[in-house]
Amino acid sequence: MARRGWGGTPPTNDDEASSRIVAAAVDLIGARGTTSIAEVADALGVIRQTVYRYFPTVDALLQAAAVRSVGAFLDRLAAHVHGIGDPAEAVVEGIVFTLDQVPRAPHLRLMLAGEHSHTEAIASGQAMAFGMTMIQRFDVDWPAHGYDEARLRELVEFQLRIMQSFFISPGDPPRSPDDLRAYLLRWVAPAVMAVEFSE
Repeated sequence: MARRGWGGTPPTNDDEASSRIVAAAVDLIGARGTTSIAEVADALGVIRQTVYRYFPTVDALLQAAAVRSVGAFLDRLAAHVHGIGDPAEAVVEGIVFTLDQVPRAPHLRLMLAGEHSHTEAIASGQAMAFGMTMIQRFDVDWPAHGYDEARLRELVEFQLRIMQSFFISPGDPPRSPDDLRAYLLRWVAPAVMAVEFSE
């Protein structure tokens, strides 16, 4: 592993190097709203090729920074949906909260709704893992409502695809949170509850 740079303290292995690169990106995004391979390399005192070795594109780096930063967002989401046991209402509130918060969260905004958007991969393995973590923070007894692991994953994909459509085209003018909530309760809630009545 390359030993040059790193502010005089090179990482001991590739995992540490990758982690330090992501941490630098997280800090820069938090301060500036975005970053680049060159800025991250400069912050770490390494050449750009060193960063490229671990993250071949700026998109890959920004996505890793977003994943590193989701913990605080998930904590806020869990607090927002706390006490909602109805699956349809919980899903709707989760969507409304996410669509409202992501534009204000620079790390997630870059991954889901910004210049380096990953909306084309909204149902990727990484996005699905994020969605499963998100939905499992809800105060919903999913098995009691007919959701086994496979159906819960399908629900997560459905939820991600709904959010993707609003990230890409929020409407003109965009709906207010209350209007969006009413719209989702009218059209998305029945789909969420349909599992209870299916075979």
